[in-house]
Amino acid sequence: MDRLNNKVAIVTGASAGIGRATAKLFAAEGAKLVVGARRQSELDILVAEIEEAGGKAVALAGDVRSEDYARGLVALAVDTYGRLDIAFNNAGTLGEAGPSTGVSEAGWSDAIAINLTGSFLGAKHQIAEMVKHGGGSVIFTSTFVGYSFAFPGVAAYAASKSGLIGLTQALAAEFGPQSIRVNAILPGAVDTDMYREMNDTDGKQAFVTSLHALKRVATADELARSVLYLASDDSTFVTGIASLVDGGASITRT
Repeated sequence: MDRLNNKVAIVTGASAGIGRATAKLFAAEGAKLVVGARRQSELDILVAEIEEAGGKAVALAGDVRSEDYARGLVALAVDTYGRLDIAFNNAGTLGEAGPSTGVSEAGWSDAIAINLTGSFLGAKHQIAEMVKHGGGSVIFTSTFVGYSFAFPGVAAYAASKSGLIGLTQALAAEFGPQSIRVNAILPGAVDTDMYREMNDTDGKQAFVTSLHALKRVATADELARSVLYLASDDSTFVTGIASLVDGGASITRT
């Protein structure tokens, strides 16, 4: 199927995990890609894999905390493909973890800057371009942490990611009349580098696994399919939602 045939999409945080899996799935579904992350070498590998499979992709490395980078990703999409239809603002960080009374101001600010402000700056320029072409779909990666579940020691992560839900709703209401849809996915535990960093022992991983009704964690490919739904015309009447993709963690008490 080509559910994104001839659509142009930006994916940030594309060098690994959910972003990488989503970029490859978007390309397989017919989208033309602009992929972004901090590591140029990893982006080059991703672009080569997409092109080898018959897709189209270009890359721009940079820091989502920079508004110039947000502008640059949109400019690259327009210069290369002529338009922008989809944006998956997925870049994020766990941030400084540990007891909240010991978290530094710099550590707190960095998590907010990457997870929340970076997503806002991306959407700011993405939406301005989408409006010119009659609409589009903007998607954020939030989390179940700080929404339906709480863990100690990750206050900066939880707060910054929870802020994306308010941002999602505000942008959906503001730009809905211009056919811009804005949604967020809220993953449960996903087997990525960040998950393994946060759960660095067998015991921690077993505990997190047990929290889910499915008694396992997700793969990045499973999350990518949920993002595809929100990006595609399958969800044309869906906007402003915080979509739990959490394997039943939000309803599990056993």
